[in-house]
Amino acid sequence: MAGELKDNRGRGEAQWRWPSIHPEGRKFGLIGVALALLVLLWLDWEIIGWPLLGLAIFTFAFFRDPERVVPQGSNLIVSPADGLVSLIVQVPPPPELQGDDENGRGLGVEPVTRVSIFMSVFDVHINRAPVAGTVRRVVYIPGRFLNADLDKASEENERQHLLIEKADGQAIGFTQIAGLVARRIIPFVKPGDLVASGQRIGLIRFGSRVDVYLPAGTDSKVLLGQKVIAGETVLAEIGRQSLIEGVSL
Repeated sequence: MAGELKDNRGRGEAQWRWPSIHPEGRKFGLIGVALALLVLLWLDWEIIGWPLLGLAIFTFAFFRDPERVVPQGSNLIVSPADGLVSLIVQVPPPPELQGDDENGRGLGVEPVTRVSIFMSVFDVHINRAPVAGTVRRVVYIPGRFLNADLDKASEENERQHLLIEKADGQAIGFTQIAGLVARRIIPFVKPGDLVASGQRIGLIRFGSRVDVYLPAGTDSKVLLGQKVIAGETVLAEIGRQSLIEGVSL
């Protein structure tokens, strides 16, 4: 993934800019604008037209796709999603990511730390690769549309499992989970693709969750209740274990 190198000693340039709108959302926003203008200018129904226009603006904002500065490090796992860390638990990886197959190694069956990130409708919904490597699996599972904040959403909701194998052979798995409003998970990658850490790999429409399965012997660097940013927040450092505590104020 091409990009400008920046560091903690001032190298590179930084300036504020309006975030772009992902193409997947432009059509929905434009449809909303067209309907609002039709109601306002032709039917003269302001009580309906203005809320429609507001909904169209919200749709554009929902599909915003800001640039991110991705920390570089071979052992770093960055957040694949914007949102709230809603669960940190020890669980076995999902069956679709466990065993080895012709494409490479799986995650095994032993419990590992799962970090769940809940995305509200106000968060950016573009998901990013937590590590650099080769995409080995993309497994879509149809399902229900329970509240994505619930633990059982990992096993019952519409979801998509992804497995990325790093250059050293370490496999990192994560799952995109649809929520109450979400009805479609859209992948940008397929098995065999090479991805950079923080590269855009897909999106989920309208409220959802992403689960990340950390390798054995690795603890989360984020805390329950913490806000994380896709492609920027470091979730974990592979092989590092330590208790980190925080106080909610």
